[in-house]
Amino acid sequence: MARADIFAHTVEHFLRPVLPFLRDEAVSEIMINRFDEIYVEREGRLALTEARFEDERSFLAAVNNVVQFTGKRLSPEQPLIDSRLPDGSRVHVVLEPLSRHGTCMNIRKFSKRLYNADELEKLGTWTPQARRYVQVCVLAEKNLLVAGGTSSGKTTLLNVLGSLIPTAQRIVTIEDSAELALDQVHVVALESRQADRYGKGAIGIGQLFRSSLRLRPDRIIIGEVRGGEALQMIQAMTSGHAGSMSTLHADTPADALARLETLAMMGEVELPLYALRAQVASAIDLIVQMVRLHDGRRLITQLSEVAGLDEQGRYRLVDIFVSDVADAAAQLRWTGAVSRFAREPRIRQQSSTMGPAAPIFQVEGAAP
Repeated sequence: MARADIFAHTVEHFLRPVLPFLRDEAVSEIMINRFDEIYVEREGRLALTEARFEDERSFLAAVNNVVQFTGKRLSPEQPLIDSRLPDGSRVHVVLEPLSRHGTCMNIRKFSKRLYNADELEKLGTWTPQARRYVQVCVLAEKNLLVAGGTSSGKTTLLNVLGSLIPTAQRIVTIEDSAELALDQVHVVALESRQADRYGKGAIGIGQLFRSSLRLRPDRIIIGEVRGGEALQMIQAMTSGHAGSMSTLHADTPADALARLETLAMMGEVELPLYALRAQVASAIDLIVQMVRLHDGRRLITQLSEVAGLDEQGRYRLVDIFVSDVADAAAQLRWTGAVSRFAREPRIRQQSSTMGPAAPIFQVEGAAP
């Protein structure tokens, strides 16, 4: 029996109290605040359950078993632990006393159903015209940043965007915990590693990113940029590695650029602010803004191109598609703005075959 199969059976034994939720496709997240307080997110809504572990000791045994799957262990020296279940579900553990009321564990379930572009269109995540616009940008190797809040659908969308990449290209993915499941032929998946109990052996996103540049990638996809590796990503995007993608926590496209700038400042290389902003503005071509509504739906609310810096050194954004979040029935609508990429040969080549997306890339285009 394979190692993953052995762990899968063992995990089921230790996680018996939450096993029904792990098997329930409607449940997307399991939040164990302490051994006797367990919440779930079902179809976008939180609910307290009656499930509970027998006691703190049995819960810690379950946690220990889960983290061992990725070669980790519970210890006071490593009180924050990222791991995953054998099925790919992401796990985060906070040990007591950092978690004041007892050790807590969060399980973000790995969706066994991989959405495609057609399904997102049916769900209203994007419109046919917006979808074709994004597809042209992907095929023309524009650098995309997917922004949004927690559980807004960023990773799901990143999977779909990855599926739009031509199959002949080599893709390298970099993640803290493996969540991406690209349905592509040529994918090299890299995953970071935390330090052992002696503080050694850690391999971070930044190190993996430097390694990825030596793996001859056509595209680099970073699951989430969250630290100093942002500067390395920006520099790679502006030096020949076009068509890269990543996600970032931010509520608006403007906030996304500001946060990316702040993360880049955490890197080892210090740059003057204006020089850093110029690099950010040059690196990111398109920001895709996601939001989760109160009813659980995940929607794209803005597609904004980054158009350099203004006279005051501030980022200039051009909204190509927008949606009124206050209107639950609102859909993405084209603003009438012509893409700043319209004159580029690759864009013109791709957009000539894309039908309804073409006006957005036509210099003489008119708003519908």
